Amino acid sequence: MHATVRSLIRAASAAAEDVCILDTEASPEHLTRGTARHADSMYAVVEPYFKSLETGRRMAALAVDLGLDNVGLIANKIRDERDLAAVQQFAEANQLDVVGVIPFDPMLAGAEREGRAPFDVDPTSPSVVAIGELAERIAAA
Repeated sequence: MHATVRSLIRAASAAAEDVCILDTEASPEHLTRGTARHADSMYAVVEPYFKSLETGRRMAALAVDLGLDNVGLIANKIRDERDLAAVQQFAEANQLDVVGVIPFDPMLAGAEREGRAPFDVDPTSPSVVAIGELAERIAAA
């Protein structure tokens, strides 16, 4: 699987206007197997809980060790200001940037149960809108 992913990344266009976004499993294995060699950025998606935040910190540290310059966190399933503050405080304490915030959205679980893409279920839902805005910001960077 990792060889296939590396091949796809290598084959992706390097043109500035082209963007390839990979959603990998929550594991450092893809980083240690050379997948990151062809990446420009890595963002760990974290939830506002210590175990998730700590895993995100470790993934970010590994990405930096492997030579990625653009590393950060994406806060996911954020229900309120306390959740967001927890992620922001952790990020600040660990010299990480929070590059995006995805609100908690029960529609996502419903879409998953139906086996449908969230965009197809409700393109105006808060999470779908936030993900779209984040993708645009990342692509423009």
